[in-house]
Amino acid sequence: MTAIVSQEWLKERLGDDKYMIIDCRFQLGQGNTEAGRKAYEQDHIPGAFHVDLEKNMSGTIREHGGRHPLPDLGEFSLCVGDLGVDSTRTVVAYDDQGGAMASRLWWMLKFLNHQEVYVLDSGYSTWKAAGNPVTSEIPVAEKRVFSPRVQRQMLASMEEVRDNLGSADRVLIDSREAGRYAGEMEPIDSKAGHIPGAKNFFWKDALDPDGNWLSPGQQRERLEVLPRDKDIIVYCGSGVTACPNVLALHEAGYEQVKLYAGSWSDWISYEDNLIATGVE
Repeated sequence: MTAIVSQEWLKERLGDDKYMIIDCRFQLGQGNTEAGRKAYEQDHIPGAFHVDLEKNMSGTIREHGGRHPLPDLGEFSLCVGDLGVDSTRTVVAYDDQGGAMASRLWWMLKFLNHQEVYVLDSGYSTWKAAGNPVTSEIPVAEKRVFSPRVQRQMLASMEEVRDNLGSADRVLIDSREAGRYAGEMEPIDSKAGHIPGAKNFFWKDALDPDGNWLSPGQQRERLEVLPRDKDIIVYCGSGVTACPNVLALHEAGYEQVKLYAGSWSDWISYEDNLIATGVE
């Protein structure tokens, strides 16, 4: 089954206790870290809980690990369990940022072996504009036990990326916009460019001009130059907007896909790591 669910699909399941809705709204890179939470408190899809990118889906920033390092997995597991996620519930994540934050949650739950997790197509503004139900009522959580089982094959370390530079067995995907990939600009991180050998697939190209996810067939067409028999390692600036590309690869039927969670902001924290510019 596709990892993307339609708004009509979710609307038909509102109020069904089997389904757990999680609001992931967060304004990435705009300096207003509380905007997503405040938007949620103003109104959200009925029954939805809020999970914050930096408070819940990221850990403490250190010398290495990037701007949005993975959180302590025990703490994250307790967080989602306290909200009511366990193996019996289907999670549907949404945001209002093109699916980037929802995809991060999708990847994290998949990484911890929660199989029934999906991303809502189009996002919250479309949901609200269509006249679908919204509320400001904060639901009461029913705590459950979330039992994680790490899927190590889904994660690439910095050492794996570095040790396989130039390898014919690995494909590197840079998910940032073209100018950042080429090193023509860098508005966030201290160094510009990309990891040598990486190919640029801007994450927003996984969406159509209206912000809807491309169909699995369209994703296959978009990604058809990528081999299916090699490991594909996906990164971005900090491991967030790489996740939509990981999801798109999943939709297109690729199975050997890894996220470099630290991404560019981690890569450049090591002085000896090589940097490339231009287009490869």
